[in-house]
Amino acid sequence: MLDWEEKKRLAQVANLYYMEDCTQEQIAQKVGVSRSLVSKLLQKARDVGMVEVYIKDEDFRTIQLEYQLEKKYGLKDVVVVSTSELTPEMIKREVGRAGSHYLSKSLKDVSRIGISWGATLAELVKEHPVEQREGIKIIPLVGGLGTKRVELHSNQLAYELSKKMNSTCSYLYAPAVVETTELRDRLVAMKDIASVLEEGQNVDIALISVGNPYQNSTMRMLGYLQDQDLEQLRKAGAVGDIASRFLDKSGNVVEIPLNDKVIGLPLEKLKNIKKVIGVVDGIHKLESLSAALKGNYMDALIVDEQTALALLKDN
Repeated sequence: MLDWEEKKRLAQVANLYYMEDCTQEQIAQKVGVSRSLVSKLLQKARDVGMVEVYIKDEDFRTIQLEYQLEKKYGLKDVVVVSTSELTPEMIKREVGRAGSHYLSKSLKDVSRIGISWGATLAELVKEHPVEQREGIKIIPLVGGLGTKRVELHSNQLAYELSKKMNSTCSYLYAPAVVETTELRDRLVAMKDIASVLEEGQNVDIALISVGNPYQNSTMRMLGYLQDQDLEQLRKAGAVGDIASRFLDKSGNVVEIPLNDKVIGLPLEKLKNIKKVIGVVDGIHKLESLSAALKGNYMDALIVDEQTALALLKDN
């Protein structure tokens, strides 16, 4: 049993440490004891039940998921966003916000950022804080011309992110997908387009997402995919895309004419970039994301909790 004096001292030390955010050195000076005694008193306050430390269940759960996904897929970083009681629109916004926060923390010694396209990356750009990053240039990684949903295109995202960073950007003056391989070859040989494609190969960070061509497809919505394309993709075993290039369930690029009509960074070049950050939301992208991870196209992943749980169960 503690006497009154000891209880009072334990309560005083615990209050200063846990409620007043004092360091142990500051407490030692205020109370007039040694720093080592302060440490012992704090431990005793926990041992006798005067102080109880709780790990918030929601945070602990997502942190566990992050460690498990890092281990399973050999990722450097994973951020899992809690989705409890959130609508799909809210989840997309929260994943975008988490992605922007992660990007902002990853900008040391970075001079070039590459960005793909899509609704999730658009949320990242929208949520990114205004910063002074004059030395950074934003590069579109895939063609970004079109008249539908312009706010999702890579050129627009590069421009908007450069405004948020008070920096500069390049523009890739070509669509993501063109009608023929001959047209693609002519366009990528043009000086202005070739120079931006080369810039894309030499970025320090790449921001990408993944798409499911069969469900909620941005490429379908923008008119890049027709019914005959989807049939071709199914026959080839395509399950998803990164920057408009299609993968099978093992993460290999599928051999189809559609992949040869894309103007953008080849996926084999994506693997040479120092840090590739995947920002993905939605359980409908599970198979697509699994393929991208098996293909080792990402170093870091920002993902919603439901999809993270499904990834752990995925073989």
